Amino acid sequence: MAENLDVSRIFGEDVFDEHTMRQRLPKEVFKKLKATMNSGRELDSSIAESVAAAMKDWAVEKGATHYTHWFQPMTNITAEKHDSFIAPTGDGTVIMEFSGKELVKGEPDASSFPSGGIRATFEARGYTAWDPTSCAFIKDGTLYIPTAFCSYTGEALDKKTPLLRSMDALSDQAVRILRLFGNTTTKRVIATVGAEQEYFLIDKSVYEKRKDLMYTGRTLFGAPPLKGQEMDDHYYGTINSRVHAFMRDLDNSLWRLGVTSKTEHNEVAPAQHEMAPIYSSANAAADQNQLTMEVMQKTALKHGMVCLLHEKPFDGVNGSGKHDNWALSTDDGMNLLYPGKSPTENVQFLTFLAAVIKAVDEYPELLRLSVATAGNDHRLGGNEAPPAIVSVFLGEELDEVVDAIISGDTVAKKNADFDLGVMTLPRFKKDSTDRNRTSPFAFTGNKFEFRMVGSSQNVATANIILNTIVAEQLRQFADELEFALSENKIFDIAVHDLLVRTFKEHKRIIFNGNAYDDAWREEAERRGLPNLVSSVDAIPHFEDEKSIRLFTAHKVFTEREIHARTEILLENYYKTINIEAHTAVDMVKHRYMPAVMAYEKFLCDTALSKKNVGLDADIELEAARNISALETEMAEKCRELVHLLDEVRNITDVRDIAVFYHDKVLAKMNELRITVDGLENNIGEDYWCVPSIGEILFSVK
Repeated sequence: MAENLDVSRIFGEDVFDEHTMRQRLPKEVFKKLKATMNSGRELDSSIAESVAAAMKDWAVEKGATHYTHWFQPMTNITAEKHDSFIAPTGDGTVIMEFSGKELVKGEPDASSFPSGGIRATFEARGYTAWDPTSCAFIKDGTLYIPTAFCSYTGEALDKKTPLLRSMDALSDQAVRILRLFGNTTTKRVIATVGAEQEYFLIDKSVYEKRKDLMYTGRTLFGAPPLKGQEMDDHYYGTINSRVHAFMRDLDNSLWRLGVTSKTEHNEVAPAQHEMAPIYSSANAAADQNQLTMEVMQKTALKHGMVCLLHEKPFDGVNGSGKHDNWALSTDDGMNLLYPGKSPTENVQFLTFLAAVIKAVDEYPELLRLSVATAGNDHRLGGNEAPPAIVSVFLGEELDEVVDAIISGDTVAKKNADFDLGVMTLPRFKKDSTDRNRTSPFAFTGNKFEFRMVGSSQNVATANIILNTIVAEQLRQFADELEFALSENKIFDIAVHDLLVRTFKEHKRIIFNGNAYDDAWREEAERRGLPNLVSSVDAIPHFEDEKSIRLFTAHKVFTEREIHARTEILLENYYKTINIEAHTAVDMVKHRYMPAVMAYEKFLCDTALSKKNVGLDADIELEAARNISALETEMAEKCRELVHLLDEVRNITDVRDIAVFYHDKVLAKMNELRITVDGLENNIGEDYWCVPSIGEILFSVK
């Protein structure tokens, strides 16, 4: 019998949220803190002691004994160092204390985190700074305080700081546009995000028998399963009772942490599932998604399962993404990407739409590199996810609006009612746009869905790019329109001319067809759109002159921070493949080779026994010869891979190393996989040394 859970009571009970702050903080302190949280004002340092005391009292009442500054270094994980609240009194006892200084600032060692050369090993000091716009929470008896992380010399060493900078830049320019349209009340525009999270669940017992899953998150070897997703019977199918129990437990944990887990269902591939939250600010959404991934993995273990967040854990079935639903909302509740009943007449909406389209067309390389990882390269363009070519889907209605603005024609109104032709079924309003699941960047009614983000990625990176490139277009629009008004030009005419020119110049980025089709790649090339197939193609564009101008102009990154991040992205790429390659070699030497030799011996022994009694042994001998040939091939390719791993040690430039791993090491790993998978198909199940992909995918029963 299901537990009677009062969700409204437990939701956010472990979060020091606005409701709790209002109850526990002095009225004036709460007012000042709320101004920082909602309006982007500088934090009043005088309130820190009061906030720290209230936060500590609340946390201790809920059983917390420690606190941590929780931050997001330029790795793929979050970081934390726990300190207790205890303070000695001098008489052998302790009291629980937490000061404003401890709340506002921490000093973790900055030398052991990736810095791209910003910090040397001997330059250890770094700082964490309290982010009051993201709520503190309690987890496992510890008070978690979201913080930014920077070096002693002031450079951002994390993903939160540039995200907050990009949100400020976007708000500043968006408010300028709103003022031009007569809006005098909006003080801030917030980039909002809802990050859908795809993941796989497999039984812990099969996971522990696969070194590749344990060390790399994906199966480096494995023949295609006998049954995959070809029957389309898993997507939205009945949820397995064991998985359903996991999902209920997950919701319970996330709700207590204030994460608005809303939707859950089976995804396309066997063992694949999805969770989607309700929107929040881009900063809070990034924090909550990092928390969600951690809770998913811990909850799965409680249920005897393992949650896989790799973008492509299994060949032959779909990989996992993280659809980044991005929109713009004002602090007084207006969605700036909502077209309204008549998009043609909603000039303010069209202005923001034009800015987004222009941004994507001018900076597709940045959007591509924002999702560039070794794991995501296996997914993008694989007829299951958006291709590596960035394009925008608008849908039929908005596409006609854009064409009409360019040509000066009018758009005929269409019947908005949807009639299913059955009397007992209700009529309902038809959406202004269809869905295009093949598009990398699709308008879905009142937001854009950036579908290229990988399952394991921090959504902060993609949203830093999105916020900044749109801020740049809004800046250009505001400059042009403000100048037009200063020249006594009619505003409506100036906006019209701006929209016509923008849509005409950037229509090439709009594509409403099948982005999986090879014909689109040819068409995209004719349009001049870049096709950055791999991460090593995309990442160096971070250092393009126009990229540096963009980020430094909006104070999102300094030039030094850009160079550092480029180096870190390239290092993360080749280090990932390096771990995979060494794991592959280890599995061949210590798992596959002994299994192959044991089966060969079995075949030869069987053949000898049959010959000894006068029976024909041709079948066994032929099988043994075939397997021996594949064994020789496997051993040779493994030796070649080891040689490449030795050879790369002589390369010093980070870009050259990344290219070598992509062109040489990864290519050789793929060759080795083909041979090993061929052996798997020719060796008896009792002799094969690891669970097959099919066994893994259907392991949760």
